[in-house]
Amino acid sequence: MPWASVTFSGARHHLVLELDASVVAQAWFVALPDLELPISGHLVADLQVATVETVDGVLRAAIEALTVEEC
Repeated sequence: MPWASVTFSGARHHLVLELDASVVAQAWFVALPDLELPISGHLVADLQVATVETVDGVLRAAIEALTVEEC
């Protein structure tokens, strides 16, 4: 979904990721908002793991991110 402010333009992203439930997957989702995520021509300005749930051995996380175009 397109996004813009007075000085930047970019997009909002909504993703749902599913991984096998494990301690490693849980730790990755916890660390994700603080990771540097290189995307050519863009910056990840904000990233939040909105929800995390485990159902039948599957870890499902809803992720919301804001990317802006590099100047």
